[in-house]
Amino acid sequence: MKNLLSLCLTSFCLVAYSQMKDTAIPELIPQTINQKTGYVNQLGKVVIPAEYHIAMFFSEDCNLLNSPNKNIRMYGSADYATVEKNEISYRIDRKGARVYKYNKKDLGKCVAPYESPKYKAFVMNGFYGLVSKDNVDNRNYKDFDIYPQYQMLYVLDSDKENPMIIAVLDNKFGVINKKNQIIIPFIYEDIKTNLSWKIANMFEVSKDGDQYFYINKNNRSYDSYTIK
Repeated sequence: MKNLLSLCLTSFCLVAYSQMKDTAIPELIPQTINQKTGYVNQLGKVVIPAEYHIAMFFSEDCNLLNSPNKNIRMYGSADYATVEKNEISYRIDRKGARVYKYNKKDLGKCVAPYESPKYKAFVMNGFYGLVSKDNVDNRNYKDFDIYPQYQMLYVLDSDKENPMIIAVLDNKFGVINKKNQIIIPFIYEDIKTNLSWKIANMFEVSKDGDQYFYINKNNRSYDSYTIK
């Protein structure tokens, strides 16, 4: 009877978790604990213990995908993540096993054509706005997609037509869109201008400028200490 009850509870938890999962973000999310990084799932449960100085999202590595060594190209797929410990870089699988140690002779070239962004930050009188035109007349309000009003704007590398934009207002960081709508409220001490939005649909944020964690576009955190 106990075994049956345990099986039912396990099945219930698995079903509940599958229904709660956010398919727009990765199943495994880097989390830093005491300056070492591992991975948690979307419930904030530790899956891969924190032991690395660097731990990236599970994503493609074009250097390995284009490697001259055909036998290791498989490790360039999104089934693996790049981590670093004691200045040595590895690819690990989703169970945390180190399956490949980086070797310079294995690295190929990443071939990706440069595409200029449609939207750009524009500075006027010390304030940042957003423009999509190449030639802007400062006197014409309509030339601005967002009239300069922020302490800083940074257009993240992402959807060219609908980018996410890190902004600073009253010394606090938040995220807005091209329509100047607030996506992430201005409550953070810092938001990193890295590739986490492009790769994982997440923002790496900090409330104290020291400890960082990841949130989705709804400002939900995925961290065993701050999960909401």
